[in-house]
Amino acid sequence: MTGSALLARATARLVEAGVADPGRDARRLLAHVLKVPPGRLTLFLPEPVSPEHAVIFDALIDRRAARVPVSHLIGRRQFYGREFLVTPEVLDPRPETEILIEAALSGPFTRVLDLGTGSGCILLTLLAEREGATGIGTDLSDTALEVAFWNRNALQLEPRAALAQGNWWGALAQAPERFDLIVSNPPYIALSEMAGLSPEVREHEPRMALTDEGDGLAAYRAIASEAARHLLPGGRLLVEIGPAQGADVAALFAAAGLRDVAAITDLDGRDRVVSGRLEAL
Repeated sequence: MTGSALLARATARLVEAGVADPGRDARRLLAHVLKVPPGRLTLFLPEPVSPEHAVIFDALIDRRAARVPVSHLIGRRQFYGREFLVTPEVLDPRPETEILIEAALSGPFTRVLDLGTGSGCILLTLLAEREGATGIGTDLSDTALEVAFWNRNALQLEPRAALAQGNWWGALAQAPERFDLIVSNPPYIALSEMAGLSPEVREHEPRMALTDEGDGLAAYRAIASEAARHLLPGGRLLVEIGPAQGADVAALFAAAGLRDVAAITDLDGRDRVVSGRLEAL
């Protein structure tokens, strides 16, 4: 069977399963099986696909029809122009998180703290983009940190990126270090919203990275409560948020003594990042 025929059959299977973008996902999986760049897949579609590759591809399509994320099937995800290892133990890096990256890169920094680093995609991207900067990524999950370690080493950032286990500020040493940039993409889904998530997210991503089992603001309260203690004068705090949380998180930042508190919108005009700054001396 040719690649075109396999692709058509797979796309129809994903349509039937209710997958949001069946054609794109089928193409990504076929390119993965054939070990060709996705952008060059069209060149290979007229050619016959070996029975062994066809069996592997069909198995992946069956799992995608069961709503397993594509990134979990191929083990990789592109984020800000780089490839990251992704497993069920970490959040799948998403394009909207690049809004946080852009906001962080809009100002100076040399020392970064990433709270709840997961795959490490935020910390490692910032360090890769800002030559000479160093940082620490923390996470409560040891299995998530294993993924971050792998990504750090793959990007050859071992000398500049440390990783530590612990809950929020608890992962840092007793004598608090101060940073000129603190970032986080914490669990912000309220418990009442979990049922409305897609099966790909609700059933296949780590629950502790999605929700605080409450109103979705617990992580922001914890982060804001000690931010001033860990920021250098003039240092910035940037967090990703849910689109309806801008006012609540901004109020937490202001109550914690941060200045220039603002919400940054994504390409759809929804609040996506809240930023604040510790007043300079």
